[in-house]
Amino acid sequence: MLEDAKLDENSAANAPSSRDEAKAWGTSFTVGGTTYAASLFWQSLQNREDPFPEIIDASENVLEGADLFTIKQGKSPQYGLCVSYQGYKKKVPVAAVSLASSLADRTSFLAVFKVDTGWWYVCARNDIILSDGDMLFLHEQDAKDQFMSMLAVPDWGRKIAPKEWNVDETEDLELEKLLETGALARLQKVHALRGAKLIAVWAAGGVIGIWLVSTLIDTIFLSAPKKPLIAPVPIQRVQAPPPPPPEPKPWESVDNPVQVMSNCLYATQAVVQLLTPGWKLQGITCNATSLVTSWRREIGRITWIDKALRDSGLSFSNLSISPDGNSVIVSMMLEKPQTLNSPPSKNSTDLRNTLNDLFQALEVSISLSDETWKSPQQKVYRSLKFSFSSNHNPLQWNDLLTKFSGLRINSIKYNVDSHTWQYEGAIYVL
Repeated sequence: MLEDAKLDENSAANAPSSRDEAKAWGTSFTVGGTTYAASLFWQSLQNREDPFPEIIDASENVLEGADLFTIKQGKSPQYGLCVSYQGYKKKVPVAAVSLASSLADRTSFLAVFKVDTGWWYVCARNDIILSDGDMLFLHEQDAKDQFMSMLAVPDWGRKIAPKEWNVDETEDLELEKLLETGALARLQKVHALRGAKLIAVWAAGGVIGIWLVSTLIDTIFLSAPKKPLIAPVPIQRVQAPPPPPPEPKPWESVDNPVQVMSNCLYATQAVVQLLTPGWKLQGITCNATSLVTSWRREIGRITWIDKALRDSGLSFSNLSISPDGNSVIVSMMLEKPQTLNSPPSKNSTDLRNTLNDLFQALEVSISLSDETWKSPQQKVYRSLKFSFSSNHNPLQWNDLLTKFSGLRINSIKYNVDSHTWQYEGAIYVL
């Protein structure tokens, strides 16, 4: 039988401090005949009058190698960076700018749209697109995990999700109309010629153009005509396209569930032990990529919580304050787990019976439901979703859950009042 869960103060030093993105993502999608760029890296713009030195510095020191950018105007101006060799092209409209301006009546929104190349996740707080709040996920589950993780954060002005997800209190809006009514911002080159340099190039181009015109006149009208040469028409050989590569199965690159659960536990321990005078810690939510939590003001001030977080020694990737100043939301990246090839070993019926019997023996209630996912090559994969709550921490569930091959941990939530953990995941089936 599992022992009671405890938060060990001595293990907080082992809390992870960073997390590299490991999800499959794309760079563009097409809506209404227009191709939009997505998955840009967003930063706040400090100098609105002369943004280019700031953007060039970020392309060299923040997102190294970035050679394209765009600017989002508004109350909180930002710039987005991207790298052309990843598939981005100059003059392509940027989807996040159009959507943010279209939804400008709400300062914060959380959305996922089904598009032709995947699932586009967008997240903005207080008119600011988060640095990881513009992602075009190629796999639906990745987008859903990210959406559900941020859904735990309170005070969203608008929540948008595909209708088939059946998420409570969300809207299913038509993306084409939203983008058409929004502002238009296109990708530009970071090191393009501007100002005096551009005028000098135009002047040099004019001189070269005059020389070319005079040369053409001399060649066409003053030189003797040449006899035409008839060249044989080359024979073009049509080659059959190569067969598509075999599609990877979803269970061939599953995040190691042991690492996902341990990363969440250590990060939760570190957050719970923070001293935040006058502010009460709310719920904590983890997935394989990040931890999200929030504090609610009781008698404190914003400067108190700000100092407590800065002095904590933890690295937070995003921090946002609600419009009324009574709620602070933070996220932190978790250590990148290894991926495993974990093929299914049971069919849906056998797995359901085994799980029900096991949890009946533990006297723990579990909720099970069937789930299907269709790949880009139209192959259907099935899994059995599970959800349960427990007073036992993730490390105490490791040995039991990892006995099932094909296990995927979607999210772990910790209730700071009841000291209970809620686990959600799925197990692939034959």
